[in-house]
Amino acid sequence: MIENQIVYVLSNPAMPGIVKIGKTTQRDVELRMTQLYASGVPLPFKCEYAVEVEDCDKAEQALHIAFEPYRVNPKREFFDIAAEQAIAILKLLGTKNMTPNVEDELNKNVSKAEKDSAKRVTKRPSINYIEMGLSIGDKLYYVEDESIEVEVVSEKKVKYHDEIMGLTKATRLIKKLDYDIQPTRYWLYNGRSLKDIWLDTYASEDA
Repeated sequence: MIENQIVYVLSNPAMPGIVKIGKTTQRDVELRMTQLYASGVPLPFKCEYAVEVEDCDKAEQALHIAFEPYRVNPKREFFDIAAEQAIAILKLLGTKNMTPNVEDELNKNVSKAEKDSAKRVTKRPSINYIEMGLSIGDKLYYVEDESIEVEVVSEKKVKYHDEIMGLTKATRLIKKLDYDIQPTRYWLYNGRSLKDIWLDTYASEDA
């Protein structure tokens, strides 16, 4: 076995809602991370999570199979999922958190100007239901079970089980998680993904 085999989950502010699931080894991690940024993407990647595994080929393959329905391009390792979905599986497969190591390699040849550009794009507006075309009293339906709903009660809050909260908290409670996740992909408004509505509302602000 090659020592320090690594599977990683990367995000890129130029591709909101998309993650890259890939593999490398400690020996090749610097070269691999350099190749990624040189592949034509406009902004540097961010390592959401990386872990040492016993067999990176098998671990990567397991993740790719699990998320195959969400693969953006059959020839690429990009998936339309929340990073937390892949991270949850990686935490079961891996033994040692390698995120700082991979993040260091990702940023080794990135200039301050490039980092600042990524930060500006990453600072996207938070959910504002009124700006997104919704009204007080509108209902959002949980994509995995449309019998579960929340009611919009203000620009940024919803009501779930008679409690006023943000959509992030409501999603965390429904999914029984002990950490926050980006919630918009999990909700529908008038049959349309809240994520798509959010992107349509704020995409022009990245220009």
